[in-house]
Amino acid sequence: MTTDLAERSRTAAITPAQMEARIVRYGELQPCKTAFIDAHTPGSNQKENFTIIGGGVSESPDQHVHIALPHGFNIGAAGQPPKCRNSLHSHRTAEVFFVLSGRWRFFWGRWGDAGEVVLEEGDIINIPTGIFRGFENIGTDYGMIMAVLGGDDAGGGVIWAPQVIEDAADHGLVLGENGKLYDTKKGQSLPEGVAPMPTLTEAELAGYPEPTAAEVIPRHVARYRDMMAIGEKTPVTVIGKDGLLPDRPGFEVDFLTRGAAPAQMHSHDKPCVLMPMRGYWKLTWDGGSSVLNPGDTASVPEGLNHTLEPSMTGEASLFRIKATDDAAGPTWKG
Repeated sequence: MTTDLAERSRTAAITPAQMEARIVRYGELQPCKTAFIDAHTPGSNQKENFTIIGGGVSESPDQHVHIALPHGFNIGAAGQPPKCRNSLHSHRTAEVFFVLSGRWRFFWGRWGDAGEVVLEEGDIINIPTGIFRGFENIGTDYGMIMAVLGGDDAGGGVIWAPQVIEDAADHGLVLGENGKLYDTKKGQSLPEGVAPMPTLTEAELAGYPEPTAAEVIPRHVARYRDMMAIGEKTPVTVIGKDGLLPDRPGFEVDFLTRGAAPAQMHSHDKPCVLMPMRGYWKLTWDGGSSVLNPGDTASVPEGLNHTLEPSMTGEASLFRIKATDDAAGPTWKG
């Protein structure tokens, strides 16, 4: 919700140094190559995972968290070379991706064969909660996808398809029921009193939907060029109650273009996150200004008077994420 500052108290002006501490530059992202249980599994062992805002769902103590402040959602990213894939898993809250670079195939289902869709740069997918999903870079160069996970604790972690846990054990990684990874290749073992993470039973697996592509794509995928056309003059609500992808997962995603950039100073009643897709954006606030580049992530405090405008000519687009008061729970409706 955008708020007129005359109607509420606002955050005091903050210095450029204070705001810079809330901006994670693309070139300064710190990757983790041991974040998840498939870190040694061939085909998945070249992944780089990034936790940008919030604690994320990493299973490794090596994961660097750039901004730990709670926002009501988490921001992360995955970087992968060609033919590298992320193994089948599920979450209890929403998982939204937009493609920053590369060409990606998203697939879902117990064995990953229920349906799939290919996304290009700028496309966005709101993956239905409670289904197994995976993704792979099918482009010709290193690719990056940016992620939004619902809830401050992101639903308590990752639920892996049983075969992922079994394959990982064959390559030396064991996941404890405490959600932490142990590498037997490094001589690590489960601590006393900690059992292995149990795999889902057949009865539990039966509760995971197997939607087709025809069921998922129309309601859960938005194409970049469509958003550019629709949002030529006004911001587009991509994910939200009345969005292109109608959903209420505990946050809202808006899409801004050059012609839809807010010309007047404004604030929000919750922190908002700005993630440029194309072009360079000048963020001005009470206290200073800074330029955001594609791949950067900026957290604007609640109540801070600010505005945005593209700083150079050419194509400009940006995703804006704001928490809502909706529960960050299941969103899939079969």
